[in-house]
Amino acid sequence: MADANPASVSFRGVTKRFGETVVLDGIDLDVHAGEVLAVLGPSGGGKSTILRLINGLEVRDGGTLSVLGRDVPLGPPAARPEDPWWRPLRQEIGFVFQAFHLYPHRTALENITLAPVAVRGVAPEAARAEGLALLERVGLSAKADARPRELSGGQQQRVAIARALAMDPRILLFDEQTSALDPEMSAEVIDVLRDLAARHDRTMIVVTHEFGFAREAADRVAFLEHGRILEVGAAAQVLDAPRHERARAFFERVL
Repeated sequence: MADANPASVSFRGVTKRFGETVVLDGIDLDVHAGEVLAVLGPSGGGKSTILRLINGLEVRDGGTLSVLGRDVPLGPPAARPEDPWWRPLRQEIGFVFQAFHLYPHRTALENITLAPVAVRGVAPEAARAEGLALLERVGLSAKADARPRELSGGQQQRVAIARALAMDPRILLFDEQTSALDPEMSAEVIDVLRDLAARHDRTMIVVTHEFGFAREAADRVAFLEHGRILEVGAAAQVLDAPRHERARAFFERVL
């Protein structure tokens, strides 16, 4: 019988090195369709590398990786993101980075509509209507014509989230989406993420230090340190009663 909730992403024994530094050390992880996974742990543990492997921005050194049922090739040249193999898959993956990466000369609405028109071939008027709806969804309907320099950091990040949603991806990746924001702006962005998580209409993998979000919105939490997943389980269990000694020490120190 087929799995009723198949894995959107599956890592098996995945390794990654940068020179002599081992960044991922044989990780095993399944993330299921519609699941919200929060990835926590100390800085430098390999959390962001997991996201970059999923989106083809990095190439693993060993192990197997499957994304949306497709086995990702090992090593260049086939695994390079500019390769035609990656193009249709990357259209199904939205990535929201720490930095906003908005086009400074384009308005908020233009930043959102550019990719659907250019990549997916959506008609400009249809893309505009959807872009306006997405701006309303992230609480920025009044900022459609504003350029990035006219927006706060939190507003820019919300535009970046709307831009990712405009491609209607099946997987959304968030890499420390509030790390560059002050607490008030962070709260604005976290509210948007909570709304997205509550819908369970797409897979979300969120690398974050926002433990409140992980507790309230994530289905599961993975704790990563020194390139190894030391613990993964229900959010409340990992945060409140972690089984691994290192996870306990980490959460006692930061929570």
